[in-house]
Amino acid sequence: MRSTFTTRDGSIWMPEYLTVIDGKTCIGCGRCFKVCSREVMHLHGVDDAGEILGICDGEDDDFDGELNRMIMVVDQAGRCIGCGACARVCPKNCQTHVAADQVAA
Repeated sequence: MRSTFTTRDGSIWMPEYLTVIDGKTCIGCGRCFKVCSREVMHLHGVDDAGEILGICDGEDDDFDGELNRMIMVVDQAGRCIGCGACARVCPKNCQTHVAADQVAA
């Protein structure tokens, strides 16, 4: 993999790909999802025991009363282009990004 990339104006740039979101820290605000044009992550329901119940589809899905809270989960990591928009809007800094030169091919 290349170690550096350049932007259209010739500036050096290194993409940093989203790899995981810390479910203990994430508050499920959805800001990262709203700025991501690639659908890398989705909102998932979590029960009282901390088990992920599944994707919240936008309807009032309470998973048969089991829903305790919602968190963002990276479920399509390969779609990430490393733009960093999600990291810039996250109020909890709960995301882990890996530089492109550190990602295995």
